[in-house]
Amino acid sequence: MIDVASGELAPMDDIELIQASQNGDSDSFNELVRRHQKVAYNVAFRMLGDTQAAEDATQEAFFSAWRNIRRFRGGSFRAWVLQITANASRDHLRRLKRRPFVPLESLAYDPPSASSESPEDFAIRQDMGEHVQRGLITLSHEQRMAVVLCDIQGLSYEEVAEAMGCSLGTVKSRLNRGRSHLRDYFVKMELITTELRHNK
Repeated sequence: MIDVASGELAPMDDIELIQASQNGDSDSFNELVRRHQKVAYNVAFRMLGDTQAAEDATQEAFFSAWRNIRRFRGGSFRAWVLQITANASRDHLRRLKRRPFVPLESLAYDPPSASSESPEDFAIRQDMGEHVQRGLITLSHEQRMAVVLCDIQGLSYEEVAEAMGCSLGTVKSRLNRGRSHLRDYFVKMELITTELRHNK
């Protein structure tokens, strides 16, 4: 496709990349990976709580997506990939026969930008990120997945339902339970006591 204004090739959208991938074009699939690997990794990390495990699950997810790309029949490619990522994360935990954990080194997120965040704000954000991750791990796999996709990754209810392979009602139920458990965890850890008092 030519961009008339610039005379250059315009970037392909996901649909075009998917169609090319389904015809065996690995370069097009690699572009899909580039576009979606960050969100897939973030979901895997939130589900597993470990950087290496998240990297492994993300890699497994995209290998599976490539093998099954011809089975994709439309809808949200992101939701489809995240469903595969969720399954890969679940399989990873099953193989290890353990609950996810949160090693402190896994919570070393990107360093703060000098222009956007002070070292103090960065330290506070990291501390809260650690508490959020520990709270997420107290949830069931389904509740954790719903909260991660909706509240952390910002997917719509419809996309979450597609990614989790369930109805909108089930998504909302899992979200409500997950949010309630998280709130109880934060109250127990005395992280939102003041806010709760203000809300009463």
